[in-house]
Amino acid sequence: MTADAAALPAEQTTAAGARLLRGVAYASPLGFRPLLLDLYRPARDPEQPAPLIVFLHGGGWRTGRRDQFGSAFAGWQVGPFDRLVRAGFAVASLDYRLSGEAVFPAQLHDGKAALRWLRAHADALGLDAGRVVLWGESAGGHLAALLALTDGRPEWEGDVGEPGPGVRVTGVVDWFGPADLRTMQSQSRPDAVCSADAVDSRESLLIGAPVPAAPERAAAASPVSHVSAAAPPFLLAHGTADRFVPTGQSEQLAAALRAHGCRVSLHLVEGADHFWAGLPDPETVFDEALEFAVQVCDPRGLPAPS
Repeated sequence: MTADAAALPAEQTTAAGARLLRGVAYASPLGFRPLLLDLYRPARDPEQPAPLIVFLHGGGWRTGRRDQFGSAFAGWQVGPFDRLVRAGFAVASLDYRLSGEAVFPAQLHDGKAALRWLRAHADALGLDAGRVVLWGESAGGHLAALLALTDGRPEWEGDVGEPGPGVRVTGVVDWFGPADLRTMQSQSRPDAVCSADAVDSRESLLIGAPVPAAPERAAAASPVSHVSAAAPPFLLAHGTADRFVPTGQSEQLAAALRAHGCRVSLHLVEGADHFWAGLPDPETVFDEALEFAVQVCDPRGLPAPS
């Protein structure tokens, strides 16, 4: 299948030279708004397909935008998406339905639809669907982990978007994402911003019921429930002063992955709050994640940076 050029938006060029298709519709769930992605690509020969980073924004499944990488990086002269393109990657940043629009597993189904769309149109768009890193922050980290851990399980594909195979996930960057909705409250800091078990918590709104009252739904929406030996390599990074998502969430997921013999690196960033607030130099965590992406995609096979 090839991408229909007439259905794609006009290509733009970012200030840093990346080719940008902004607002590509990858699915239109019945009764909902069209779901869009922004695709950043290197300015290079299309005969050399670029490995792909799929980015999922944070916002507690309630807010967030696909064109924002996080407040810690807002002031960068060359933004994160352009930096990833300069390193040789294409980047697809996704919309997904928020909890005010639909409850879980709609968000997972949307991510699956995006991965199938990217696979279906990879050749036409110069993408290497065999080398894909999922990268998310907060709620997006949760979804990135779920997408990878449910890979190959048709019961989680949903019926949104085009049918067909998805991409091959070669690694996951999960920044401070919830891993087990059932333990969020017990792991919370004394200065936690809110109660994960509250009726109106982000977690309860995601699954459509208070977490304590819906243990099966909470388990299904928790990445730790889906860990197996088939998981790709994970990089987990989490601030030790996070008041929104307890550090114990990443520790719990890391332990589950290790118990199954999976490759996982856990970086606890001293003194950082949620979205890296209070971290003097967020470039360090960004560079660590970029290096991980390069390694899992095999640096010998990466196209030369543009």
